[in-house]
Amino acid sequence: MQVDFLRGEGEGRTVVGSARYDSGEVTVTAEEDEVRTRLIRAFRRTPVAIDDASYRSLGTTGAVVLQPGDLEWFRAVALTRAMAETNLTARFVPGIERGGYDPAAGYRTFEEQIERLDSRAGATVEG
Repeated sequence: MQVDFLRGEGEGRTVVGSARYDSGEVTVTAEEDEVRTRLIRAFRRTPVAIDDASYRSLGTTGAVVLQPGDLEWFRAVALTRAMAETNLTARFVPGIERGGYDPAAGYRTFEEQIERLDSRAGATVEG
């Protein structure tokens, strides 16, 4: 998963930094040293508190503390701590989906479909 951080309003918004989550590791990139430093600090491996009802048990209120290292923690940091510490806007970038069901490919046999999905899953994506 990747989140871009933007500066500015409306049409004048520009991406000034990004953070990528991959298997528990966060990689921060930015051209400006100050932005990079602030994003690295925001994504430090410490718990983050978020007031999101989807993380709470039924009948409870208040903030929930998420421990570092998983995707929920990354998302919470991007939406709370990173935005607060950098004054930038977060925008989640959809990843590339590999494989999957293709309803338009119903004309292929099962074996052909599996072979096609396996060949695409093994390909590398540069970017």
